[in-house]
Amino acid sequence: MLVAYFSLAGEQYGVGVIEEGNTSIIAHMIAEQTGADLFEIEAVDPYPTSHSELLDVSRREMASNARPEIARTVENMDDYDTIFIGYPNWWGDMPMIVYNFLESYDLSDKTIVPFCTHGGSGLSGTERTIEDITGGTMMDGFAIAGTTAQNDRDTARSEVAEWLREDGLVE
Repeated sequence: MLVAYFSLAGEQYGVGVIEEGNTSIIAHMIAEQTGADLFEIEAVDPYPTSHSELLDVSRREMASNARPEIARTVENMDDYDTIFIGYPNWWGDMPMIVYNFLESYDLSDKTIVPFCTHGGSGLSGTERTIEDITGGTMMDGFAIAGTTAQNDRDTARSEVAEWLREDGLVE
């Protein structure tokens, strides 16, 4: 299993200035509970750490259907049967860098398990988008408020554990 995720620290919606991104927190919890490997999706050109600047960049990327360059690749993707894909929900969608990640690999023979952090929008239909891009076997996704991930880690850990059990990914 692999947990691939995109997450940002800095000034973030609803939680202020943070040292670890909300999605990163959840990705690490998933890896701890499943024994999965971790891969952080990082941009060659770093995203701004100010929330207002990030909003501008994310809007421009979405409007132009951009595919921001990813700093490194998963060299051994063939070794994984199950791929967790994590992202913050931006404007009711995945960040464009996550599109680039998903389009960079043949994931059609993989089990895909999406998860996101959000400010109230949940998964916003991104499960269907991921299924369309990857052609993989989809499992039920997981969405958690960024404020819960950041400020109530016991609740977040418990919700992650319950979701993983319900999906049959842990006992």
